[in-house]
Amino acid sequence: MQARQMIIGMELGNGYGAAADSWRAPGVDPADYLDYDVRIRHARAAERGKLQFLFFPNGPHHVVDIEHFGPQMTPDLIVHSALLARATERIGFVVSASAIFNYPYTLAQQLKTVDYISHGRVAWNVVASAHPEVAANFGSAVLPGKDRYGRAWESVELVQSLWASWGRDAWTHDQAAGQYTRPGGVKPVDFAGNYVTSRGPLYIPPSDQGQPVMVHSGLGPDSFRLAGRCADLVVGLASSIEDARSQRETLRRYTAEAGRDPDGVKFIAGFYPTVARTKREAIERRVSLLQSQFPQLVPQLGELLGVPLTMDDLDRVLEPDEIGALRPPHPDMPIWEHARIPRAHALASEGWSVRDILALGVFDEHPAKVGTATEAADHMQEWFESGAIDGFWIIIDVYDDGIDSFVDNVVPILQNRGLFHRDYEGTTLREHLGAREQYGPDYRVAQTARPEQPQHSTLPEGQ
Repeated sequence: MQARQMIIGMELGNGYGAAADSWRAPGVDPADYLDYDVRIRHARAAERGKLQFLFFPNGPHHVVDIEHFGPQMTPDLIVHSALLARATERIGFVVSASAIFNYPYTLAQQLKTVDYISHGRVAWNVVASAHPEVAANFGSAVLPGKDRYGRAWESVELVQSLWASWGRDAWTHDQAAGQYTRPGGVKPVDFAGNYVTSRGPLYIPPSDQGQPVMVHSGLGPDSFRLAGRCADLVVGLASSIEDARSQRETLRRYTAEAGRDPDGVKFIAGFYPTVARTKREAIERRVSLLQSQFPQLVPQLGELLGVPLTMDDLDRVLEPDEIGALRPPHPDMPIWEHARIPRAHALASEGWSVRDILALGVFDEHPAKVGTATEAADHMQEWFESGAIDGFWIIIDVYDDGIDSFVDNVVPILQNRGLFHRDYEGTTLREHLGAREQYGPDYRVAQTARPEQPQHSTLPEGQ
């Protein structure tokens, strides 16, 4: 019996990389932001490494100093996915799209279309948008949490109902008999919920995997409850193995409460590797990508360590008696930032300079490993073998050379250790993730559309 192996996906967003200064990195052409020949090259490099999917984030709001940094977002995700799908063969695509500010019919149509043309390699990352600037772009306000997640869940139900409105075996296209579809094989959904409605049907046949895989990313009870009801894959934000294990257990509890099998939902953690021949080379790479932010980060590091720091202290190695006592995180600090204080203290106690502590990822949103390929692989092995996660989504600092570096150096180590596959076992994303077959809503889960409406929820599972 083959040993359990990890899932690895990779974020592919703004065209340059995750580092704020990636657009200024050596060898990067800043005009490549919308150059799809470059994006295709990046996608093919990830596919060469047999990664299961590319993750496309979508934050349609202004969150950066656009005068000095590139946008941290993906251009139109449907166009993005369709172009990359036609230029690749196996790798999947996780498309982030708001269930709050998009019409479910439009979402259903776009996602199933790109799933069809990609031969079943698409997933929908269901986003329950909560950012005020996102809402403002759509001429709206942020919905209260109950209504946001109420609408998000109904949107999932409706989108999946529309996907199944063209029955799995409906398409006969019998030219001799003049019969295009089976009688009753394509019919309206007549879905009426408290937040969304649609008559349907959607005139798109099933893809090679039936319909897109369901993904969710987020934190908090409402987010985990939504994931437990619909997700095949959850993209987590975990600061430690213990944090990942706690999130996974919470997810499993909500999944069981929804009537679904907890073993059927995969949970993966973010990982931010910077890989070089030596640890010092990796640190210097990160320094070059962070130095424009040092004026803001240095005093923030001082706050974490309990010692005032300025730019004059960049090369200082702090003495143990200079560092303040380890203190608990402030109540207003986001949960993903809680690991920063112990991480900063640990690095300072190891004798790294202020500059190096910053380069080693103390402020990264996800756990970082700045060093050799073996160090990156060791991190991934430790987390995976702990049983807290099913794999990773990789955040690459600079796409132009960082993807190749990960694929050519880290992936072979994982493969040689038996932790990662050497080739795709199937052709669809559903097969890559080991997700169960599904066409239409998951009828193990209680549906919330108004029962008096003749919605298309009477089909047996798998139809």
